[in-house]
Amino acid sequence: MTYIKDGVLETTIGGVRGILAARRANPVVLVPTMGALHRGHIELVEEARRLATPSGTVVASIFVNARQFGPTEDFGVYPRDLDGDVAKCEAAGADVVFAPEPGEVYRPDASIDVRELSLSKLLCGVSRPGHFEGVCLVVLKLFNITRPTAAVFGKKDRQQLAIIERMGRDLDLEVAIIGVETVRESDGLAMSSRNAYLTPEQRRQAPEIRRALLDAAAQCRAGERNAATLIGRARASLESDAPLGRVDYLEVVDATNMQHIESVTEPAVMAVAYFFDQCRIIDNIDLNP
Repeated sequence: MTYIKDGVLETTIGGVRGILAARRANPVVLVPTMGALHRGHIELVEEARRLATPSGTVVASIFVNARQFGPTEDFGVYPRDLDGDVAKCEAAGADVVFAPEPGEVYRPDASIDVRELSLSKLLCGVSRPGHFEGVCLVVLKLFNITRPTAAVFGKKDRQQLAIIERMGRDLDLEVAIIGVETVRESDGLAMSSRNAYLTPEQRRQAPEIRRALLDAAAQCRAGERNAATLIGRARASLESDAPLGRVDYLEVVDATNMQHIESVTEPAVMAVAYFFDQCRIIDNIDLNP
């Protein structure tokens, strides 16, 4: 174990459970990550620090979860920087960094899975089959390992957040799920570890994703309720202003159940996934009638 100030970098399930056993009189707040931390992740750790209060414990997990990557996705080249990530977690107020090896998390003869049967069937669930099964499994395992009072997730992965909230509800997990607003670059692009894949010209066009979403929200506030009209306008804007990329999906869904809607009469979300070559950028915006 490598000590970081008053915290600990731990790589085993038994080790992190032992550390937390003596701290359960006060809140334990978990921040699950896959590492390659940027400012968006740091905001999650800082929010966890506020929630935990000075007497509580913030646990940041760093685990590149192979189970949520498809066979043609970027698991093998996904950026990894454990030393740098630990330093960032420490600076943001984490008490414990849990960074297990794959064999510590998944036994070779494991035969239990976790599936969500409704919210995961659209958006990223279509584009990335099996992705949310992997997300639900690893998050449930992290909850069981660390037994947190609360867990913090970013709203950039809005569908993921909704699915984890539903998992907590349906499985009666005693974990408060906290969503934190998306942290953005100065030009509006949602921060992501995968933004490093963008070429300079792609990077110049990428903020158009956010601009198209903001325009849709403005149109909704001005009275436009037809989802197809909002989607068509946003798609045309992206095809015109970000021609180096292509739409993976662009949808308007109910904010609670992530199902398609035709008219924005209740709180809704416009969600987009946009490819620049192999760099897939996701983002979303609330549509409030």
